[in-house]
Amino acid sequence: MDIREIHLITQEIHHSSGVAIDPPALRVAACAVLGNPTRGSAGPDTLDDCIAESSRIGDLLVRRSLDALGGRQPIAFGKGVIVGEAGDLEQGAAMIHCKIGLSIRAAIKAGYALIPGNAKRGGPGASIDVVLGGIDDGWHYDAMDTMEIHVPGAPRADEILLIVAYATGRPNARIVGASEETVRNLVNGMRNTPQNA
Repeated sequence: MDIREIHLITQEIHHSSGVAIDPPALRVAACAVLGNPTRGSAGPDTLDDCIAESSRIGDLLVRRSLDALGGRQPIAFGKGVIVGEAGDLEQGAAMIHCKIGLSIRAAIKAGYALIPGNAKRGGPGASIDVVLGGIDDGWHYDAMDTMEIHVPGAPRADEILLIVAYATGRPNARIVGASEETVRNLVNGMRNTPQNA
């Protein structure tokens, strides 16, 4: 896949809801606009190419994202993809769910948690909310956030927009949610309760 454009989006949040954020919260996303040589084809052979390319391009996007953090340590990560209208949604899924996670984890030497990722089809200027989650703990509430991404003019019908994102945490985060253990116990209780009870 040819890289047609690379976009780097940085959000540096100094104030949120009237509260000063010090140091500022950072969200960064590196986005690659790629030519889709297999547009119009939904054959399984196209997926292997997408998986291989996601790893190669993912390394580049990860480096750009982490450079934009300026040495700050991320506590959240995410990924996303928008497939142009002539492409197959499964091509995008193959790009974000199979190998790119290795690139995202290797660069920070962390990442026990599942990397949130979503894929959609769309035209030029379409937006996607990249979901951000905790790097080593999927239940890290301060890391849970989103970053809205759109690249003007992309993806065209014959393009794919691939996104890698990191963040230093949700601005002014202060909620306390249920622990994983609490939720597991709750769900186990639900499963053991008869339907008509």
